[in-house]
Amino acid sequence: MTTTNSSLHDAPQISAKPAPGEKERCVLAYSGGLDTSVCIKWLQEEYGLDVIAVVGDLGQEHEGLEAIKAKALATGAIGCAVIDMRETFANEYLSCAMAANAMYENKYPLVSALSRPLIAKHLVAVAHQFGAKYVAHGCTGKGNDQVRFESSVLMLDPALTIIAPVRNWDLGCRADEIEWAAAHGVPVKATTDKPYSIDDNLWGRAIECGVLEDPWCEPPADIWTMTCDPACAPDEPTYVEIEFDQGVPCALDGTPMSFLDIIYAMNDIAGTNGYGRIDMVENRLVGVKSRECYEVPGGLALLQAHKALEDLCLERGVLHHKLAIEQTWAEQVYNGLWFSPLKEAFDAFLAHTQQCVSGTVKLKFFKGSCTVVGRKSTYSLYDFGLATYDADDAFDHQAAKGFIDIHGLSCKVWAKNRLATGARMPSYDDVNLANTAYGKVSAVVEEAEEILEGADAVTA
Repeated sequence: MTTTNSSLHDAPQISAKPAPGEKERCVLAYSGGLDTSVCIKWLQEEYGLDVIAVVGDLGQEHEGLEAIKAKALATGAIGCAVIDMRETFANEYLSCAMAANAMYENKYPLVSALSRPLIAKHLVAVAHQFGAKYVAHGCTGKGNDQVRFESSVLMLDPALTIIAPVRNWDLGCRADEIEWAAAHGVPVKATTDKPYSIDDNLWGRAIECGVLEDPWCEPPADIWTMTCDPACAPDEPTYVEIEFDQGVPCALDGTPMSFLDIIYAMNDIAGTNGYGRIDMVENRLVGVKSRECYEVPGGLALLQAHKALEDLCLERGVLHHKLAIEQTWAEQVYNGLWFSPLKEAFDAFLAHTQQCVSGTVKLKFFKGSCTVVGRKSTYSLYDFGLATYDADDAFDHQAAKGFIDIHGLSCKVWAKNRLATGARMPSYDDVNLANTAYGKVSAVVEEAEEILEGADAVTA
């Protein structure tokens, strides 16, 4: 797949800033859907602002970005910047997520959360380019994305004022928005029949609302579009070899490819084999538990392969400490703090750990499963001579006794002191209780044996 680098290559041809007497400007994150289409007209009428729409191509499904741009202009935007963000998303955002093995609550690979700071970065860039004082988004007041957009914008330019129309207006439901759009000449092709809310990009899809709001209800088959039903997946397993260079995928089955192209290819391979579905109850930042379904076929497979290679190449202390940082990194990103100093400090640590995470991992896909079946690396710390139990074992077994004596010395001194002073030791008490119980059982057994012996004597 050939792509262009992210840029303002399709920025509107308007002045660098409002001329005297012209309206102030607002940059709006625009998707072309009902909410953001209504936002354009609402910002014009309620705030008296000229609106510049920003459309980001992150690999999401769409009917054509030029059509979305035309729709923004037809709705009243003074300009629309269409920006291809895919290469940047893969190389600067998803690569960081790979280094962090990013999984919020150890389940969610941050599909939407990873895209928001990149979109926000372009919103700020367009605001600077065209002298806008305001930035707006189409998020509701109950979701996470409002936090992600606004926190990112404020960390990049605290002087900008943020407007959240959907959170502020009195249009209580989708039907109200459709009615308002019709009354104000907003060209939208929308109906009240919208069973699910979907956000997607090249990393995956997030699906919520509708029947999914009942956590007991099995997800309907029609919500899945990137993955086939595992029962209908091929009857023979599919093997794939993924090569990594410093933690980033760089080749598939020996063919060098860009990270972006590998993501697309892995989405196809994993999805065809029915792998990559997630159904979870998620703890949102705003304090609400939400049932969410995700499809992340390629991303989940690549993360699994990356973890397997780290197991081979990272020293134990680094690997163990990294696990805790991974969880905190995921929370930072989920909570909209991509540009925070803590998250950026974690990035420096994670980047350092990836210097020797280079090698190849073999994955096996079959009927909805993905299994690591092989891994190799020049930087492997796996020593066969130390690991084997055969005659060639190079491990010094005699050294274990001294190691254990030193390793347990501190606790041994503690135990001797507590026993000598009669201090309460729950663990020791548990052992005594077990011994007492065992003693009672032993006494019953001994008594039974004596009775049996007596009976044998009488019989004899």
